[in-house]
Amino acid sequence: MRRKRTPESEPVPEAIVTEAIIEQARRAIEADRVRKPASCTVCGGECAPNSTEGLCWVCRRLKLSAWRDADSQMSAQE
Repeated sequence: MRRKRTPESEPVPEAIVTEAIIEQARRAIEADRVRKPASCTVCGGECAPNSTEGLCWVCRRLKLSAWRDADSQMSAQE
C-alpha cells in the first residue's frame, strides 16, 4: 500500500515578531522580577497580586469565609 503524497507546506515567515517587541517583553518581565511584592496589612506576608485591599492569599480567604459565615448567621436569625 502506498502513502499519499503530502503537499509541500508553505515556507514559514522569518520574523513574525520583531526584535524590538521581544526586547520590550524581556524588560517588562525583568521589571516584575525585580519589584518586591507588597506586604499583607494583617500578617505581613507577601501580598496577593490581584488583591486590591492589600491582603495575602490566606488573609483574603479568611476574610471571604468570615463574610459568608456572617451572612448565613444573619439569615438564620431572621
